[in-house]
Amino acid sequence: MSSPLAPSGTGPITDPAPLSLCAREPHVPADRLVAEMVPPPRFDSVRFSTYIPDPNQPSQTEAVRVLEGFAAGLGAAEGSGKRRLFGFGKAPKKAPAGPRGVYLDGGYGVGKTHLLASLWHATPADPGLKAFGTFVELTNLVGALGFQQTVRTLSGHRLLCIDEFELDDPGDTVLVSTLLGKLVDAGVALAATSNTLPGKLGEGRFAAADFLREIQGLSAHFRALRIDGEDYRHRGLPEAPPPYSDEEVTRVAHATEGASLDSFSPLLEHLARVHPSRYGALTDGIRAVCLTGVRPVPDQSTALRLVVLADRLYDREVPVLASGMPFDQLFSDEMLNGGYRKKYFRAISRLTALARDAAKLANPR
Repeated sequence: MSSPLAPSGTGPITDPAPLSLCAREPHVPADRLVAEMVPPPRFDSVRFSTYIPDPNQPSQTEAVRVLEGFAAGLGAAEGSGKRRLFGFGKAPKKAPAGPRGVYLDGGYGVGKTHLLASLWHATPADPGLKAFGTFVELTNLVGALGFQQTVRTLSGHRLLCIDEFELDDPGDTVLVSTLLGKLVDAGVALAATSNTLPGKLGEGRFAAADFLREIQGLSAHFRALRIDGEDYRHRGLPEAPPPYSDEEVTRVAHATEGASLDSFSPLLEHLARVHPSRYGALTDGIRAVCLTGVRPVPDQSTALRLVVLADRLYDREVPVLASGMPFDQLFSDEMLNGGYRKKYFRAISRLTALARDAAKLANPR
């Protein structure tokens, strides 16, 4: 006879004391920040060949073609990067022909991160000579190492990929723009995906121009690729499962090894005490996130922190089982119609995908 606390089909309790995200206050040393500048686990095995373009969206097929050619062009000047890794030597005298950067612009769920990670994997260089990170992770690297050391560290790279380039923090944007200028001068190729403010720019139609203005004089180095389409995460898939009861979520947390269990409101408060750059470390070793009492977020600052957590959970393929309100009700109409609209819809999309994954924990048969 199964334990009375175990949900149907999950078997006996294996971990009577689930982990708690609220109990974690991770510290991330600078050397780890550099070492982890690679595609996250979800995108570790993606390649151009595994990207499935929507046949109704020719821009997706065109993006693959352009990026494959861009990656092939980065095979030039083999061996030059190692000499420059610590600032020694000079940049190659002859850089590969054509633009030194690509900018992927499009809505959420069209596969921009998949394509960016595929570009990283396809670039013929030692993993230590190419870097991949979000805009937030890059600014945190500058904060940890200092600007000049960051320039020296990344100048030896053949490629720097920046996912979710931010336009909502002018100070950080100018900082990274200056950094990118130094890296281009050192011969580093750049690739970025957009994270625009549709309320200001209009669904990314002018995102490329705005991005290129922000990086002050680097426009000649970038080719902008507009990628159209609908969210692949929900294309042809069933709706996300409805929220579970508090009791079901608690039982699954106890029955699932490596699961965390937290009440939603205290977790939101805890996120305010942890720098967003550490949210990835916050989830280290977590195999499932169980949340009780999910409710609409109270303000924009809290909502933006939740977006970052959703991104890190999605990157790490951590399923999310929750009770309370469904994820499409997390953000108010004002938020969904405001300047950060694109971020909130991406978070809803990714959390919905993780909720679909978590349904297997509650109903394993």
